[in-house]
Amino acid sequence: MEFIRGLISEHKSSPAYRVAAAAGAYYRKQNVTISKFQKLLYDFTGQAQPDLFSANYKLKTSFFRRFVIQQVQYVLSNGITFSNPATKEKLGRDFENQFQLAAKWAMIDGVSFLFWNFDHIEAFGFADTPTRPGFAPIYDGIFGLMTAGVRYWSTAESNHFTLYEPDGYTEYIEQTEQPIRVFKQKRGYKLVIRGDPKARRDGLSPDMYSFENYPGFPIIPLYANDLKESEIVGLRESIDCYDFIKSGFANEIDDTSGFYWVLKNAGGMDDVDISAFLDRMRKVRAASIDVDEGTDVEAHTLDIPVAAREAMLNRLETDLYKDAQIVNVADLSAASKTATEIRAAYQPMDDKCGDFEYCLRTCIEQLLKLNGIEDEPSFVWNRIANQMEDVQVILMLAPYVPKAYIVRKLLAVLGDSDLVEDILEEMEAEELGKFEGEDSGDGENGDTPTTAEAIDAAEDVVGKTLNGSQTSSLITVIKGLKSGDITEGQAVRILTTSIGVTREEALAIIRGEE
Repeated sequence: MEFIRGLISEHKSSPAYRVAAAAGAYYRKQNVTISKFQKLLYDFTGQAQPDLFSANYKLKTSFFRRFVIQQVQYVLSNGITFSNPATKEKLGRDFENQFQLAAKWAMIDGVSFLFWNFDHIEAFGFADTPTRPGFAPIYDGIFGLMTAGVRYWSTAESNHFTLYEPDGYTEYIEQTEQPIRVFKQKRGYKLVIRGDPKARRDGLSPDMYSFENYPGFPIIPLYANDLKESEIVGLRESIDCYDFIKSGFANEIDDTSGFYWVLKNAGGMDDVDISAFLDRMRKVRAASIDVDEGTDVEAHTLDIPVAAREAMLNRLETDLYKDAQIVNVADLSAASKTATEIRAAYQPMDDKCGDFEYCLRTCIEQLLKLNGIEDEPSFVWNRIANQMEDVQVILMLAPYVPKAYIVRKLLAVLGDSDLVEDILEEMEAEELGKFEGEDSGDGENGDTPTTAEAIDAAEDVVGKTLNGSQTSSLITVIKGLKSGDITEGQAVRILTTSIGVTREEALAIIRGEE
C-alpha cells in the first residue's frame, strides 16, 4: 500500500507537476507570482517590513487562459470528422466534448490522458486541482511507455486512489488516521454477462459473468506539443512582468492621487500635529495659518510617467502573442484586411496548430487501434476570413470546374455546408428556377443586358468603379444568364455577395432596369 503513497508523493514533487500546477493557476486567472508579491518597507537598520500603508493592487491578466481556449477552439470547434460516420458513434456521444477537455488540459499541464471506459472516453488531467483529480503515470524503464497509473482525489474525510494496470484496476481508500486499504478488489475493465440475468431474483451469480480486458492499456496520453511540456513555459515570465507593471501603475496612481502639502516654517510640528492637519484638511478642506510668522502652506501635485509604462505594456502584449504563436484578432479587426493579409497573419498559428494537430491525431489513432477501428480523423480549422474576397475567387473558377464544386465551396464559405446535399438534389431535380419564390425565367421587365450595360449599371449602384474580381463575377453572371446555365435567383444571390448590393439592386442590374 505504501507504493501508492510513495508514487503520489514522487509525482507531486516532480518538476513537471510543479509547472503544471502553476499553469493551472494561471489558467484559472490566479496568477501565482503577482498573488504572492508583497511590497516592503525598510527601517533604519535595513530590516524589511511589510508595507501595510501604500496601495498594493495585484492585477491579474488572463493571457494564458485566452491562448489555451483560442488554440483549442481554432482546431476543434468545428468538430472531428471521420471517413466512416459510424466511427464517431462507436467512440461515444460525448467523444468531442471529452476530447476538447483533454486538449485544454494537455496545453495546461503538458499532457492529459484519455481513458477508454467500455463505450466512451473520459479525460484525465495530470496535475490535481480543487475541481479535478490528478493522474500519476507509471512508465517502463526500457521503452519509456506508460504501462500503468494512479488516479487520485480527495474529499473532506478521505483520499481515494485508483490503480490502473493492463490487466485491470484496483480501488484504494485512505480515511482519517487510518492506513491505505483496498476499497474494491482488482477486476477487469469489461464486464461480460452470460445467460439471462432476469431469470435470477438474487442477481448475477459468479457463473453468469466474467471480466475481460483490452488488447492494450486503455489509457492513452495526449500531448500538446513535441516538447511534451506545458504551454506556460516561456510565457510565464512575460505574463508576470505585464502584471507587475500594470499593478505598479495602479498603485502609483492611487498613492499619488490628488496632491500633497508642504508646510513652511512649521518645523516644530511633530507627526501627531501633521496628522491632525491632514485630518482637518480632509474634513474641512481649509486651515488657518499665521502669515506674520512666515508660516505658509503649499499644495503640490505629482505627474506620473505614463508613456514609458504604456509602451512597455504594449510591447509585452505583442511579444506574448508572438511567443505563443497566437493571432491577436484585434489587429485583424483594426482595418479591412485582404485574404492574403489574413493568411499571412495566421501563418505562425497555423504552424503551431499543425504540430498540435499531429499530437491530437496520434492520440486518436491509438484510441482507434485499441478498439480495432480502421479510420482516420480530419479537422477543419476555424479561421477568420475575408468572405467577399473568397466568394469572388470561387466564382472566378466557375467556367473551369463543375457546378457541384462551386456550390460546395460557396456554401462552405457561407457556413452552410450542411445544406450541400439538399441544394445539389434540388439542382438535379431541375428546381433551380426557384429562388425564394422567384420564377426562374428572364426578368419580366426586359431582356438580359450586355456585359457593358451591366457593368455601367452596377457602378452606378455602388457609386464607384468595380474592381477586377467584381467585374469578372458580373461578366460570369451575365454570360450564365444568357446561356441558361444559371437562373435569375442564382444571379441575385451571387451579386449580393460578390458586389455587395441589395437584392432589389441586383435584380435591376441583371434586368437592365433603371
